[in-house]
Amino acid sequence: MFNLYVSPGAAKMVLQRKAAASLKRGKPHCRISRPELPKLALAAWAEALAGSWLILLAVFFLRLSAAASDCSGTSTGFVPLNDLGSGAYKGHAGGLYPSGSNSRPAAHESAGLEAARSISTLNGNGSPDAKGQIVLLSIGMSNTTREFRKFISLANADPEKNPHLVFVDGAVGGMTAQRISDLSTPDAQRYWDFVGVRLSDAGVTPAQVEVAWIKQAAPQRKGDFIDHAGRLKKHLALIVQILRVRFPNIRLVYLSSRIYGGYASVPLNPEPFAYESGFGVKWLIEDQIGGTPSLNFDPSKGEVMAPWLAWGPYLWADGLTPRSDGLTYDCSDFVKDGTHPSPGAQMKVAKMLLEFFKSDTTTRSWFLRKRGE
Repeated sequence: MFNLYVSPGAAKMVLQRKAAASLKRGKPHCRISRPELPKLALAAWAEALAGSWLILLAVFFLRLSAAASDCSGTSTGFVPLNDLGSGAYKGHAGGLYPSGSNSRPAAHESAGLEAARSISTLNGNGSPDAKGQIVLLSIGMSNTTREFRKFISLANADPEKNPHLVFVDGAVGGMTAQRISDLSTPDAQRYWDFVGVRLSDAGVTPAQVEVAWIKQAAPQRKGDFIDHAGRLKKHLALIVQILRVRFPNIRLVYLSSRIYGGYASVPLNPEPFAYESGFGVKWLIEDQIGGTPSLNFDPSKGEVMAPWLAWGPYLWADGLTPRSDGLTYDCSDFVKDGTHPSPGAQMKVAKMLLEFFKSDTTTRSWFLRKRGE
């Protein structure tokens, strides 16, 4: 027996949109409690069948009704990209950047530092304003929203965080890379409109978005490595181009690939696809470094098509096999489907994000509180 899976986050998204519509009609806004969400998800699915809310549901895979994590999948034997170095996976070099390196090439680093120096507090119109804000926006799917919301909680409690920095979670369950990358589709149109709603709810505007973190996936159960990673790269390229158009002041975009997928019991994005998604990110960034015109960020080299791109934290580790920095993922780090992060994995990712933004050479200047603030 199969059940259609509707994430609580997706149902909540539908209902929040409806609540906003009710508010415009003069009706009071009612907060939706988490215990109500499973019943409300069914109502949302009924609306999807009618056709009007299909995209707003994160109904993107089938799962067995009694599915549970496969806790025997403790290792794949794959080497994390940041440990692979000059080694290769299926003939393709490791490392986060070209030539097996985990460091940005000097010219790309210099360009990133210049972009970082241009970030300043902006008012709602996008003009410099000492009392304005800097918005860091997340883009992605269900795992992304769970991890970024944990990061927001962690970062907002950090006394070193810039008080002018505002975090907005633009990730939505089920909104995978291919569903948000083509603006001619209702899926993408509604997703990006909802990102606008999230910004408005946070009291900021698209003109104040200057930085984004993207963590995306291309659902895959079979297929060739090159095809899978290449499709993800193609969709990511379209997404960063959309960011450039919708957020005119965006300067920096950091990308991460999937966490471990070896415990997965649903056919969304298990291994080896979770691991291989890292190559999609790597190849995208290398294309920009190599001067691909459709990813150009430098106005001196032609039309600007995308923000400056770089790796954020690299999140994948081979299950219980420690990475060089000690990172591991236990079965308990995931919920029942073995794919979505439990609070344990959410906290691991949130800590890696916070460490990255507090320490990277292109983020410290705008992420951290300035002396005297």
